[in-house]
Amino acid sequence: MSSVAVLTPESFAEHRSGLKDQEITGCVPEDEAYIPTYLEAFPPLPEKGAPGEKAGEPASAWGSKIRPIKASVITQVFHVPLEERRYKDNSQFGEGEEAKVCLDIMQRTGAHIELSLAKDQGLSIMVTGKLDSVMKARKEIVARLQTQASATVAIPKEHHRFVIGKNGEKLQELELKTATKIAIPRPDDPSANIRITGTKEGIEKARHEILLISAEQDKRAVERLSLEKAFHPFIAGAHNRLVQELSQETGARISIPPPSLPKDEIVITGEKEAVALALSRIRAIYDDKKRKTTTISVEVKKSQHKYIIGPKGNTLQEILETTGVSVEMPPLDSGSETIILRGEPDKLGPALTQVYAKAKSVMVVEVTAPAWLHRFIIGKKGQNIGRITQQLPRVHIEFTDGEERISLEGPTEEVEQAQAQIQEIIKDLLVRMDYTEVIIDQRFHRHLIGKNGANINRIKEQYKVSVRIPQDSERSGLVRIEGDPKGVQLARRELIEMVQRMENERTKDLIVEQKFHRTIIGQKGEKIKEVRDKFPEVIINFPDPAQKSDIVQLRGPKNEVEKCAKFLQKIIADLIENSFSLSVPIFKQFHKNIIGKGGTNIKKIREETNTKIDLPTENSNSEMIVITGKKSNCEAARERILAIQRELANIKETEVAIPAKLHNSLIGSKGCLVRSIMEDCGGVHIHFPSEGSGSDKVTIRGPAGEVEKAKKQLLQLAEEKQVNNFTAELQAKPEYHKFLIGRGGANIRRVRDKTGARIIFPSPDDTEQELITIVGKEEAVRQAQKELESLVKNLDDVVEDSMVVDVRHHRHFVCRRGQVLRELAEEYGGVAVSFPRTGANSQRVTLKGAKDCVEAAKKRIQEVIEDLESQVSVEVAIPQRYHRAIMGPKGCRIQHITREHEVQIKFPEREDSSAGQEAPPQENGDVSPEAEFVPRKCDIITIAGRAEKCELAKAALLALVPITEDVEVSYELHRYIIGQKGSGIRKMMEEYEVNIWVPQPEKQLDVIKVTGLVANVERAKQGLLERVKELQAEQEDRALRSFKVTMSVDPKFHPKIIGRKGAVISQIRKDHDVSIQFPDKGDEQQEVLCWLTFPVTNVVAGRCSGSPFIKSAKFLQKFHSNHSLSCTPHSRSQSQVVKHRRQSCPRSSHYFCKKL
Repeated sequence: MSSVAVLTPESFAEHRSGLKDQEITGCVPEDEAYIPTYLEAFPPLPEKGAPGEKAGEPASAWGSKIRPIKASVITQVFHVPLEERRYKDNSQFGEGEEAKVCLDIMQRTGAHIELSLAKDQGLSIMVTGKLDSVMKARKEIVARLQTQASATVAIPKEHHRFVIGKNGEKLQELELKTATKIAIPRPDDPSANIRITGTKEGIEKARHEILLISAEQDKRAVERLSLEKAFHPFIAGAHNRLVQELSQETGARISIPPPSLPKDEIVITGEKEAVALALSRIRAIYDDKKRKTTTISVEVKKSQHKYIIGPKGNTLQEILETTGVSVEMPPLDSGSETIILRGEPDKLGPALTQVYAKAKSVMVVEVTAPAWLHRFIIGKKGQNIGRITQQLPRVHIEFTDGEERISLEGPTEEVEQAQAQIQEIIKDLLVRMDYTEVIIDQRFHRHLIGKNGANINRIKEQYKVSVRIPQDSERSGLVRIEGDPKGVQLARRELIEMVQRMENERTKDLIVEQKFHRTIIGQKGEKIKEVRDKFPEVIINFPDPAQKSDIVQLRGPKNEVEKCAKFLQKIIADLIENSFSLSVPIFKQFHKNIIGKGGTNIKKIREETNTKIDLPTENSNSEMIVITGKKSNCEAARERILAIQRELANIKETEVAIPAKLHNSLIGSKGCLVRSIMEDCGGVHIHFPSEGSGSDKVTIRGPAGEVEKAKKQLLQLAEEKQVNNFTAELQAKPEYHKFLIGRGGANIRRVRDKTGARIIFPSPDDTEQELITIVGKEEAVRQAQKELESLVKNLDDVVEDSMVVDVRHHRHFVCRRGQVLRELAEEYGGVAVSFPRTGANSQRVTLKGAKDCVEAAKKRIQEVIEDLESQVSVEVAIPQRYHRAIMGPKGCRIQHITREHEVQIKFPEREDSSAGQEAPPQENGDVSPEAEFVPRKCDIITIAGRAEKCELAKAALLALVPITEDVEVSYELHRYIIGQKGSGIRKMMEEYEVNIWVPQPEKQLDVIKVTGLVANVERAKQGLLERVKELQAEQEDRALRSFKVTMSVDPKFHPKIIGRKGAVISQIRKDHDVSIQFPDKGDEQQEVLCWLTFPVTNVVAGRCSGSPFIKSAKFLQKFHSNHSLSCTPHSRSQSQVVKHRRQSCPRSSHYFCKKL
């Protein structure tokens, strides 16, 4: 057993509360009486003669000698004996469950915990932190590292429900009242034992209450005996032995309330005879003690009471057992220091002696030490203090931050040893340690610390000091430096210099739209890193994205901040300039042409205009292409995109002058009016000028005929708006809309033509899907509204009808998950069409819906049946190797043909090439020329539909079959056409959507084969021939540029010929289009001046002194009179020289040689 000493009453109370959670080891009898704590048995008395205490005033609970805690950080050390350790595993110390528990407690409470192992295998625990955190951590440590108390109480099974109470209220109240956890066995559990877990005091209270509940419900005798509380210890006996013996002898259950419970009633339950016998025995004991005992009172300092009580109240029980005297302690919350001893007169003397011996068994000493030295006395990770507590485990050492004292508590001898060791440590530290304090404005603290503590850690390591910078919450500017005296002064000087530099710094805020922040920072911070490297003294802080702030903060020296701000403002200006955006409406069918094969067209436009171009996704209904960049570049890109559209279709663009004040009314709510015109006129695009521009011009773009129609409607609507405008709204279910519109808009067009009103249906994106808007003159609107209301009313009248459909056609309607039926429902006002189940052998088809919708649906079904009955099948033989090309990407080409011609196309199963005819050989990844075609089963494609439409579809399929044509190209040019790693030929194949077959080099054939669609093959042939012309021109140019002249000039003239920084020689090269090279310094022929290479035409076409070569020679002659020249034309250029000489300068050869 070890004693635990504390400094403050709060810490001791917390420790006591933790000790109560320990488990009661061994078997505890159910009727064991409560063992009072020392503080409960001996209430504290006021300390006499305390300074500053007025006469007649009660002393504080802990006396005035101990001053209140001033600081927020404390350190507590306490010991857990081996027998009370919960985890006694043999794993390496610091790695077991105890370490894990301490780590968890540290994370939850914020306190710092250090564990050390004493010689007796007990645990020494040091806890450091704020008072509240230390108290919470200590309570959890005691609860989780020390064994916890638990006990069981047995009451009849039928009494359990009374303990639980209605809806468990009684049990909850009992747990709350006693601060325990009470586990009652389930009804199907045969056990009658109720388990109680918690503090010893709480367990006794709960056990007492449960026994009382059971006794009240017990049909056996119950006696309640009120006796003075002071005599309860004599009835219970030391360690509850006497009451246990009485229970065993009499067979009665005796419940004595614990000392903490202010009750004097003893409850006895059991058989009547047993109760009566126990009652008489208890009364006899009481009468005997009442007669024989007397009391004496003694004054003992409140701080010594805990030593008289002892661990778990064991000392009080020992005194009662050895002397028969009961020691009554004042309550914990009482300021009294009077202890009452009750017993026989001859026993009071020995008992009093034991009380004084226990009170003086522990010594309390204070050691004076500067508060700043405390953490050095404790040592790194508690090494110094841990060493002392391991040697002297019964000594408790308490540090309090802000006070220049250390409290030691424990046995006298051990306290004296610990005091001597601590004083020695203090003496040593005072010789070699110093500290200083600096007042630094709190706004500089985070800059002193640096990013991730970089600045302050560097200072600590460099000067071997400790620097304490207060937390922001403390609102203090006091920075404390501790360590080696010389290091302290150097660290202080550096901190002051840093502050002075920061005081001279300037902070500037830049307003930058948040959308540009990510662009300025760059991917992984690359761009902002370049800016920071350019301005290393400037700190650039971007706001957190969640703050949605536009302020970017710059901090640093004034001049650098200004330079950095100008640099960033320039970047921002460029970003703003490049963030201009345009939306260009382009018909959906032309998007793929704008993109080009492999994205070639769109890439080219992006690169040449330096813009960002975004196209809508394939499954999107949007036709808008968004262009972002500089305004001029965006407009150039728009023109190029529109030019592509104009080339592909008969697109016309016209402008209409409409007063700007009418624009909003013409656009309508959420664009409904203008959208209705665009939909009615074949999807033309109508563009209104931006609001506030003042422009009256409205642009209409689209097919020529539709543009005129849209223009007419727009002007008519504008005239109506100016003359007389009226709007009405009508509600109709969304499923009725398609039927009201009719196939191809026939129904709604009839109403418009009849009334002259404009009827606008909601788009799929509108929130009000049932709202139909009617616009026009009031009379026309009223008439159209009446017509539509009549139609909607008819649609609301649901009827059911049937028709006969041949069974063989049923599958067509219900296949593909009923796609045909869904289309019927969408088109004809949600009509429900029901076909009989498969195998029912019925031809009756039921239709349910509005009368008009049902009739229209029946008519449509009959049309479909007629189409099915008139269907034929046509076979087309196309080699299997072309099937994939015919289908197109994701089958788009086949889908287009089936939609356009209303047919069904079925491709055959693929045949393994190893099982059938070998495919023709391929080279360069392209198809070689076809062999003679013999149709196979896997080559036959089947087309089903009406005869005339099948023929059209067949022609469309055959048009997709690739053809192969030969292009005559010289073998020498093949490698240039293929390009590096095949890049050239790959580019052509992508651009023209063909396959190009180049023969193997060893064959040396002058032919290239092109395979693809007819139109594509023609384009590819032209492109290939143009490429051949380019390559031939390049060959001729290379031949002309192979003329060389060698001149011998003294090396000392070389610098003059080169000129300052190469100015002279560069001018010669530029003027005469020649390449001049000088010999290297280490070359043997230093006099050989240069090699001049230029087109032969520059030589042979020149006349007299006008030749560039002659000019160069004259220039060089200025520096050296004895120079010689020799000319060596390349063999391939000789023919070119002769050719040009004859054509352009017949006498040049003679003149040229003469000059040389």
